[in-house]
Amino acid sequence: MKNFDQIPSPVLVTDGAGIIQSANRSLLKLSGCAAGSLVSKSMNVLFPVASRIFLQTHIWPMLLREDQVQEIRLQIVTGTGVKTPVFVNCQKTGQAGQESYTWIFFVTMERSRFEQDLLEARQRADALSAESARSERFIRTVADSLPSLIGYWDQNLICRFANAEYIKWFGKQPAEILGTHIKELLGETLFNRNIAYMQGALGGEIQEFEREIKMSGGETGYTLANYIPDRDASGEVKGFFALVTNISKLREANAAIRFSASVFDATSEGIMVTDVNSIIVSVNQAFTRLTGFSAEQAIGKNASLLNSTRHGREFFEQMYQELNLNGKWKGDVWSKRENESVFLARLSISAIWNDADEVTQYVGVFDDITKQWDRDQLVEHMAFHDGLTGLPNRLLLMERLGQLMAMASRERRQFALLFLDLDGFKSVNDLFGHDMGDHVLKTVAGRFLVLLRNSDTICRLGGDEFVILLDQPDSRHSIAVIAARLIATVNEPISDGDKSITVGTSIGIAIFQNDGKSADELLKLSDDAMYAAKKSGKNTFVFSDGNLFQSEY
Repeated sequence: MKNFDQIPSPVLVTDGAGIIQSANRSLLKLSGCAAGSLVSKSMNVLFPVASRIFLQTHIWPMLLREDQVQEIRLQIVTGTGVKTPVFVNCQKTGQAGQESYTWIFFVTMERSRFEQDLLEARQRADALSAESARSERFIRTVADSLPSLIGYWDQNLICRFANAEYIKWFGKQPAEILGTHIKELLGETLFNRNIAYMQGALGGEIQEFEREIKMSGGETGYTLANYIPDRDASGEVKGFFALVTNISKLREANAAIRFSASVFDATSEGIMVTDVNSIIVSVNQAFTRLTGFSAEQAIGKNASLLNSTRHGREFFEQMYQELNLNGKWKGDVWSKRENESVFLARLSISAIWNDADEVTQYVGVFDDITKQWDRDQLVEHMAFHDGLTGLPNRLLLMERLGQLMAMASRERRQFALLFLDLDGFKSVNDLFGHDMGDHVLKTVAGRFLVLLRNSDTICRLGGDEFVILLDQPDSRHSIAVIAARLIATVNEPISDGDKSITVGTSIGIAIFQNDGKSADELLKLSDDAMYAAKKSGKNTFVFSDGNLFQSEY
């Protein structure tokens, strides 16, 4: 009623039963009622008894016959309780498929001014007519601006109204649609498919259905149609409104959603979606396959459900710090399955933002790379370890030796290099075969591991040569004691089935002096000392101090 508020005369809009739908400011002022207080009440509350009787016995029957009344004199009760004479004009109107009645009251305070009042009433009626025309243009403008197709079809299926989108969809001029039968517009095939819905609407039932329709450009469109019956005051269906929505883009979006959902479920990587508080809201089938947690077990739980004990708090704090800063994180995480077993996951987390640049969700995609990690560890182990004994090889020895030398350049540190070569090993291979030789090498390696500390490094260079790196030995004497124990443990008999053999070892020892020698030079010093030990009678050890070899056994 915003437009009616501009009319100086009191205006009232009711339904066919006289229930007030709206009232303008002038009527509210005349009746002394607050805004909105009249809505949904009977218009009888505005009139004294005599006028109410006249309204029911004369005016309403006249409206049902003629759709309008003019210049009917009644009385209206004002806010002060005074019965004031008014002239009443009423016009039957229709809005949104329902009948309504617009009442205009022209107040007269003196009977002698009846003609003047009547003239003013007619002037106001003309103003109302102009306002109605503006309202009709407004309704047309609103209908034409809507993206849906809006049309009205009477009982004979003749088009009485069609908005711009309706006309555009079928590629016709307004004159080609208005006043034409719906069959001419839809074509016989589509008309026959829709006739049951039209008959249902004319029978008083709201209809809703989807249709695939060829558009004027030849492309296929998908629509959602609603046929809404239009009833008059007596309840008789006079026609129906056709509200048709183009859902082609919605169908495409739904297809895209279904495709995304199929990809979500079909992908081999596990996918986990959480809210901003790390609460799991969705998982795919691969998630269940990889973790053992079903969707029911996971959804609603915190993502920490998968955390293993192999990472400390600092690891996850750094993860979330990077995620908050960059919106993504990628790395390898040791995770826990439902059965408590642990697996290594290659995980990628990405943040999802809304239109306001606010993070609403996180999507984690992961795969189980435990087998790959095991293979990598094996390859790395093989690269740095001897295949027969499992001991570090020359490559790992030189790396650790370089590390110790670098540490010694920054702090006071001492270490010794013991070069061992087995005595009598060649005859073992010659007399008993290489299998026995391999057994001897593995047995000797095991004895070395038992004898030495975890901080020491024992490696096999190849053949029957071993090198032991002693970190931070107490003294030259303690090195000699260790060398003597090594010789003693090698001398113990080695059995294999019914065979028992004995081998010895010669040891060369070089002590790191932090005198600028390289790792290779230090290794050569110990090697030279080992050959000096062999020349001195085998099964002994020799220290190397520059070019001087001294037997200590």
